Amino acid sequence: MNVQNSQVAKTDGLGTPGSKGGSVDELTRRNVEAVLNLEQAANEQRTPSELIAERIARFCGSIKFVWVHVIWFTGWIVFNLLPGIRHIDPFPFTFLTLVVSLEAIFLSTFILISQNHDTQISERRNHLDLQINLLSEQENTKMIQMLQAIAEKVGVDLSHDSDLEQLGQETQPEKLAEQIEQREEK
Repeated sequence: MNVQNSQVAKTDGLGTPGSKGGSVDELTRRNVEAVLNLEQAANEQRTPSELIAERIARFCGSIKFVWVHVIWFTGWIVFNLLPGIRHIDPFPFTFLTLVVSLEAIFLSTFILISQNHDTQISERRNHLDLQINLLSEQENTKMIQMLQAIAEKVGVDLSHDSDLEQLGQETQPEKLAEQIEQREEK
């Protein structure tokens, strides 16, 4: 018993030796760090072309991008409308239209590349969430079963709780998915 008590005293109560305190702040800090490490690992696997596409997409989503285009279009149009000088792209600004169309094609491609990466990360997170939720469900089911056994051993009558038997059964994700699909079809 003394060995167990000394082991508990050396941990934060959560089985992490050497940690100072078992506060919620410590737990959330570890969780945030774990998520950041996962994201960093995913970002380190990106190819140089994906990194370039991400930077371009990030710039395109900024107000700086808008102002650069406002200034560029205004300058182009004003320069090509000024009388007395040779215009490189007279009205109706055919060359400007070509450049803007090509820019739109490339920008949409860069944005799609960036969104595809974001979708992959999101799918990975969703899968991780599902695995953690399933593990939590299995742990909760096991705890209910253990508590039922303890209650039975000490003579507590739980027969009045009609939900307890169902909660003590393992959740079957396939059946839940099937129920959701059936409900969505209605």
